[in-house]
Amino acid sequence: MKYALLIDISRALLLARWKQTLIAAIGVTFSITMFIALLSFMSGLNQLLDGLIINRTPHIRLYNDIKTSPAQPVTVSAKFKAVSHHFVRSVKPKAERPEIRNSRAIITALQKDPTVLGVAPKLVTQVFYNVGAVRINGIINGIQPEQEKRLFLFHNYVTAGHAGDLDRVSGGIILGKDIADKMTAAIGDVIYVTTTTNATIPLKVVGYFQSGLREIDQVNSYVSISTAQKLLGKPSSYITDIQIKLRDINDAPLLAGLFSRRFSVDAIDIQTENSQYETGSSIRSLISYAVGITLLVVAGFGIYNILNMMIYEKMDSIAILKATGFSGMDVKLIFTGIAAGIGILGGLIGLLLGFGASLLIDQVPFETSSLPTIKTYPVNYNPVFYLIGFVFSAATTFLAGYFPARKASRIDPVIIIRGK
Repeated sequence: MKYALLIDISRALLLARWKQTLIAAIGVTFSITMFIALLSFMSGLNQLLDGLIINRTPHIRLYNDIKTSPAQPVTVSAKFKAVSHHFVRSVKPKAERPEIRNSRAIITALQKDPTVLGVAPKLVTQVFYNVGAVRINGIINGIQPEQEKRLFLFHNYVTAGHAGDLDRVSGGIILGKDIADKMTAAIGDVIYVTTTTNATIPLKVVGYFQSGLREIDQVNSYVSISTAQKLLGKPSSYITDIQIKLRDINDAPLLAGLFSRRFSVDAIDIQTENSQYETGSSIRSLISYAVGITLLVVAGFGIYNILNMMIYEKMDSIAILKATGFSGMDVKLIFTGIAAGIGILGGLIGLLLGFGASLLIDQVPFETSSLPTIKTYPVNYNPVFYLIGFVFSAATTFLAGYFPARKASRIDPVIIIRGK
């Protein structure tokens, strides 16, 4: 009964100054709306940018790196073992083949590992694209299309043709869009590439690939792994890379070192290879949160000022309440309830308007030749954003109302009435 009466009093004070209440609620609503719209848009943009590189990158890549031999002849010679210092200059790397030895056994072992989501072998080789009498530098990637589609969403970047055509068409190739334009190669045309062994091989264009990064699209093309092995005249066991997708990406740095030692190959994790992209995403997210929280804090100061003015104008009412038996805690609950009412009402409306603004942004056309699969601006409708916005708006408005409410609870009714 008592709390129902306190709620009625809070509502009466809110409606008595409804214009000020409306302004405060609009401030909270605007802050929440902008918080949700900004965070949803920036998060969607981060996902888009990360997808261009990070989603196309294995969590761990096993390969054989080109490096100098750690033990030089002078260090193992019995004649020079007693020498304290060896000065060796112009050390050249050993002539080692780039293939991963015993690759099938390694893939089988990885597929049985519970931390591994999937494994995709790959063969990368340099070639020359022949355009008349001109040769253009390029890279051909031999892949397993189905594994690339499952683990790295390869089909999302094939803008013409189908990724599965690499397996269905003998000698098929999916060209990077930029190199295809440079060669004026249409789907169905036969192009010629020259390998590092100086063999010229015909390949049939079955599609175009466009990642959104021009430096990739103007050199890279894709064939089936068996076609790549035939280009180089290598057996079916010949591969240069093993791409690994983990169940938890955060395990990549630790497992990369473990796999490198276990299989005696070089390994690099996604965090090391793409640290600059993760840094950019973190900074953009941080800026979004900072701007949204700043808006909410500014709205909180507005509520604080309005409640302070309300308390100053309602000194008589507060004195009468306390003189008729209401305690300081009751008065505090009344004004805290006013702040909470403004925060909850403004927050809920702000969430709805924020969702509407996100839907609007999601419909705005965004077409660029570098990203043909993207038609509208990216938006992320993560429910966590709405939860954070509502909780923070409630907390901000509560704190904005708490201090004026505490001030009101300490008013001495005798002094107020005697002054009047």
